[in-house]
Amino acid sequence: MEEKIISKENLLKLCSDLLKNNVDVITPGEKGYVKIKNENEVALNSKTKHTKASFKEYIFPKSEPIIYYKKNQNDVEIIEPKVEEKTTVIFGAKPCDIRSINILSKIFNWDYKDEFFNVRANNTVLIGLMCEYADEFCFCTSVNLSPTSVEGSDIFLLPLDENNFAVRIVTEKGTNFLKSYENYLTPGNTEKSKAVEAAVKQPEKVFDAEKVKEWITGNFESEYWNSVGRMCLGCAQCAFVCPVCHCFDIVDEDYNYSEGRRMKNWDGCQFDMFTKHASGHNPRNDQTKRYRQRISHKFKYYPDKFDEILCTGCGRCSRGCPVSIDIKGIVTEINELAKA
Repeated sequence: MEEKIISKENLLKLCSDLLKNNVDVITPGEKGYVKIKNENEVALNSKTKHTKASFKEYIFPKSEPIIYYKKNQNDVEIIEPKVEEKTTVIFGAKPCDIRSINILSKIFNWDYKDEFFNVRANNTVLIGLMCEYADEFCFCTSVNLSPTSVEGSDIFLLPLDENNFAVRIVTEKGTNFLKSYENYLTPGNTEKSKAVEAAVKQPEKVFDAEKVKEWITGNFESEYWNSVGRMCLGCAQCAFVCPVCHCFDIVDEDYNYSEGRRMKNWDGCQFDMFTKHASGHNPRNDQTKRYRQRISHKFKYYPDKFDEILCTGCGRCSRGCPVSIDIKGIVTEINELAKA
């Protein structure tokens, strides 16, 4: 992994060049990730708190048309929309957000390759930033990440001081991206960057994901699910702010008698309608079963199928929960039950 140094001044110049070349630059804002209009808006502070939502919607939109249709006299005309192949740069995201695209790519390329997801992901350059913020909800180290993890990044930045950043070039995409900006880079100083990395406070590892998966495997009917699930309101804010939740619904929307579109919209397994059958039967007919599904999907079903934990330890679901359900606390309790 090649390493360079870039000054803050040159980093802002790089952002300015991108904007002048009509590249979408997305960066953490006050509440969520935002598309910036000026290079001075770019996020370069490694000590800021997590945004309330991840950048997921820029790769996997909340709502998008997948076909348009027109009912003619003797047939139905189908028009397939094309995703614009435009370069996007996600700039200054924390490792727990950056990792999400690689995790999501497993499901969107499983038995069907989702062109909408893949075109956006392939045209997005991910520039991660070392994280120096941690609160009681953070647990990235428990899901095989860290505040300095480069996993998922094409380029990763570590602040060496107020005016300079180490630039770790992680992927071929990152190498190709920086070819146009080589004059902004100087030779790296790995000794200094490793010292900065070593000084970063690591969140305590509070559970063993393998033990958690083993307990879930053998305790589908455990009374524990009743105790943790009955508080859930089924609002699904946890799914919508999560970097890796990916459930969606597909519905047809008629414009008029003869024309319409088929839409893909975010959904959530905490909604009571999520698994309701056309017959009226619902296999997850109460919130405890739905919350069991949420935890089981993240820490057993997805790891079993894709060898990936469906969680990056960002803690957003817990920070935003209106009834203070804490996923870190719940999985830590399951870890303790596994030891019993």
